[in-house]
Amino acid sequence: MKIAIDNAAELGRLVRAVRKAQNIRQDDAAGSIGVSENFLGKVERGSDTVQWGKLFQVLEGLGVRLEADVPEDVGAWLRERGFSAYGSGARKDHE
Repeated sequence: MKIAIDNAAELGRLVRAVRKAQNIRQDDAAGSIGVSENFLGKVERGSDTVQWGKLFQVLEGLGVRLEADVPEDVGAWLRERGFSAYGSGARKDHE
């Protein structure tokens, strides 16, 4: 299922909904993912000040994968420069 995310609050609501759908308590989820319960709470509340690395750790721990939908011409430009459609997104150049 694809869900449009326009801001941190929407991503936070999604994270909370996914966790609840999996019947996982917030403290249990935080412990199994390797982040503090306080941090997971900040994510779920849509805080603008969360650390990117930890945010992706939470998403991965809950089985959530983010994708960016870019215009076709931008996609072509990225492919020409070796930008991976999936995976690390490593680039050949640094423009």
